[in-house]
Amino acid sequence: MTVGSTPGELATYLETHKAQVDAALERAVANLIDDLSAEVREATSHGVTTGGKRLRPVLCVSAYEACGGRIAPATYDLAASLELIHAYSLMHDDLPCMDDADLRRGRPTTHRDLGEDATMRAGAALIPAAALQALGACRALGCDDGRAVAVTRALLEAAGAGGMVGGQWLDLLGEGQALDADELDELHRRKTGALLEASLLMGGLAAGAPSRVQACLREYGAAIGLAFQIADDILDATQSAETLGKNPSDAALGKSTYVALYGLEEARERAEMEVDRALEALDRAELRAPMLRALARYVIDRKK
Repeated sequence: MTVGSTPGELATYLETHKAQVDAALERAVANLIDDLSAEVREATSHGVTTGGKRLRPVLCVSAYEACGGRIAPATYDLAASLELIHAYSLMHDDLPCMDDADLRRGRPTTHRDLGEDATMRAGAALIPAAALQALGACRALGCDDGRAVAVTRALLEAAGAGGMVGGQWLDLLGEGQALDADELDELHRRKTGALLEASLLMGGLAAGAPSRVQACLREYGAAIGLAFQIADDILDATQSAETLGKNPSDAALGKSTYVALYGLEEARERAEMEVDRALEALDRAELRAPMLRALARYVIDRKK
């Protein structure tokens, strides 16, 4: 498949890999729930298995394959560790103390269905579960201990204060303020971009990619992370909550957005520039990676 492939071909690719990721998530939850109370078990399943694009896991699998890895069930188990962290972030993001959201992926949020206490504890349980998931998957893929630890470290660094959690903190601090371009970029490099960047890096590391290629994958991930957020802001400004399956919007919460900062047309141009930057990074890495190229376009062409 090349960059010029049809939307139908990309849709088939995403559907095929999403099904494998969903199966890996079911395995992960089954391994986890024996150690949880009944209410936390239900909240964990609700937060992890109720839909989603699975973009981060698919990017991880695509990077692994692009760097010479042979896809196996353990590849999807590794990719699923990213979705466990992403699910935890959404569950906590939606809580009344943060965004107080009613709707996620077209369904009531986990705390609306199952309560705040169970949701908080379920989200917290997913953090060590994701680390163990990544470590075990790397070993199943034949990674030595050093590489397995490096992959797991990449996941946790992206999830922590220097990445996603730090971005959530900046997001809360920024409510009701007009952030400038640098501040908005820094917020979203952490909150959205860090885990997307880790998706690429983890796939490359697990496949044994050299440091030069790892650096280019990180740049690709950082670029599509910003492109993804700009596209999200555009969708929030142009689509209904029913279409997007989430409520409330960032604008309703008094958050700065790329559309508010630049306007719709310039925001679209900036998203295109980030996609170009991502593709240039793949060129420097000398990775043909047709699916990574197609996924870079998907990030800004998606409808929700």
